[in-house]
Amino acid sequence: MPAPYRSLFAAEGATAFTGAGFLARLALAMSGVATVVMVSSTHGSYALAGLVTFASLITTLVTMPWLGRLVDRFGQARVAVPAAVWSSAWTGVLVVCAVLRAPARALIAASVLSTTAPNVGAMARARWAEIHDGDAVAMHRANSFEQVLDEVCFVLGPVLAVALATSAAPWAGKVCSLALTLTGTLLFAGRRGTEPPVRAAAPASADGRSTAPLRQPGIQVMALTFLCTGAVFGSLELVTVAFTESVGHGALAGVVLGLQAAGSAVSGLLFGVVAWHGGPVRRFLAGVAGMAVLMLPLVFAGTLTALVPLMFLAGAATSPTMITGTGLVQELVPRERINEGLTLTTTALLGGIALGSAAAGWVVERHGAEHGYLLPAVAAGAALAVAVAGAALLRRGVRTLRPETAAVLA
Repeated sequence: MPAPYRSLFAAEGATAFTGAGFLARLALAMSGVATVVMVSSTHGSYALAGLVTFASLITTLVTMPWLGRLVDRFGQARVAVPAAVWSSAWTGVLVVCAVLRAPARALIAASVLSTTAPNVGAMARARWAEIHDGDAVAMHRANSFEQVLDEVCFVLGPVLAVALATSAAPWAGKVCSLALTLTGTLLFAGRRGTEPPVRAAAPASADGRSTAPLRQPGIQVMALTFLCTGAVFGSLELVTVAFTESVGHGALAGVVLGLQAAGSAVSGLLFGVVAWHGGPVRRFLAGVAGMAVLMLPLVFAGTLTALVPLMFLAGAATSPTMITGTGLVQELVPRERINEGLTLTTTALLGGIALGSAAAGWVVERHGAEHGYLLPAVAAGAALAVAVAGAALLRRGVRTLRPETAAVLA
């Protein structure tokens, strides 16, 4: 581990909950690809595989914020353990349905009912916020480290899922995902020493307004920005697959996408050790602006040779955006609602990924893969426009909740 990050783990229990959380997050990164490979292999239909995955994603957009609210209200362990057990049980049913070639409605029902795996990434960030309360430098570094872990998971997860499915059995990747979800969540929840205490939520602010995260204008701006950011990721993935196939190198799609994730991981590690000046809103706007700028060169990537370095460069912009965005959300919600706030923005990101994939499919079908990279560039520009338009609301939200940071909001 790079030396600047070692100080994070001086806190007792930090290494244990980080390692346990990694297992659960790796399971999440494997899940979608594992489902597609399993269902397409057992039922011979990519359309059905896509439908099962889509149904699961849509349900996740509802269950994830609900679970985040329950975690804030009752505590991580009391919610995460039963949620993971329920999810794993229904994932097992989904595997059985696939192996037995059950009807589509049975696959969809099992997939929908399995969407209660807890958002361990949000819970880990909540633990860091508790450990390093008031230490802006340590929190910046912790958020950077967490983002790098996310990138590592989303590089390794699909590769592991496909490798298991092709070398062992079509359902092996999904079973591994099930086991990792259950094991990782149970180990994470078992580290009670670092679990944030449950705090009573204030029913309303001093002027009578609700303190629910989604009711806060600042969180609404962040959710919409993350929706556009998710569209960047979703469209970039599908367009890259289509583009590599169009130039006769479809087998390299995973490698090219891995370069984007690698660029994000490297930039995340470097970003975390730099002492940045200015308030959280300014840093977030800079991150989104960087993403918008670095997505533009992809529009001109006419060959695979040109695409490779540009994908690494584009990836370098995503980690700073996600790191500063996560930090800003933590400034915009009270500590007793932190899991719900972080989960809402994650949900918006997932929704954006789905929208971006759908839009990219339409563009590629009608205009060809060579024009597809215009879509992530447009989505990144939309994210910047939303963030700039809502900057005043973001500053007001931070100033209201964190008066001590008002001096650096400009």
